[in-house]
Amino acid sequence: MRVAFGLLVLLLGLCGSRAQGESGGLGEEGESSELQEEWTQQTTNTTSPDILLEMKELRRMVQMLQKHDSEMERRLNSSERELLDSKKRIDKLENLNKANTKVAFYTALTDAGYVGPFTTDTTLNFSKVFTNIGNAYNAGFFKAPVKGVYYFQFTVCGHHTGLMGVYVYKNNKNIMFNVEWKEDQLYKYFTNSVILELMAGDEIHLALPATHVLYDDGSNQSTFSGALLFPL
Repeated sequence: MRVAFGLLVLLLGLCGSRAQGESGGLGEEGESSELQEEWTQQTTNTTSPDILLEMKELRRMVQMLQKHDSEMERRLNSSERELLDSKKRIDKLENLNKANTKVAFYTALTDAGYVGPFTTDTTLNFSKVFTNIGNAYNAGFFKAPVKGVYYFQFTVCGHHTGLMGVYVYKNNKNIMFNVEWKEDQLYKYFTNSVILELMAGDEIHLALPATHVLYDDGSNQSTFSGALLFPL
């Protein structure tokens, strides 16, 4: 629009200057008034249609530009609406996916009896998997599939004289430590639980401290379980 308006002003100015120059030149050469009048009439008859044609062409160009601008604006508005609709659909699908996400697992440690002692802290691989809805548990590690609030519980057994204990790790950070000293060869248990807000991809695992010992057998006396309470 600004370009078309500028062209229109420029052409009108040029046409006006051309008409004035032609008229002024006749006066300077000393022509007779009759000849000058006749020449002016011819010039007017010749120039006016040219100006009208130019104005008509400019008007057509302006209308085309206006139409083009309107079409571009319409397309931009349409694209913005499509992007907004797409985002809404994606958000709706993500919310629906979160609402339909079901996560729960229950595992036991081993059938082999004693686990430990080791010279270093060791990840506990609860190898007997009884429930794994959502497939978030694998080889000792729970990986959160969605952002949400999760509940975890563990029970461990000791069947020896000495230390029995468990670390709880979120990713690589220790967030809980439980320990018991056992005086005799009878079974001894302790249980604890924790509620955690996790981001998608966060991992939870249990570890046996160095020099500590746990026990499990076919009775599933050392267990680890958890569930998604609700997504965020």
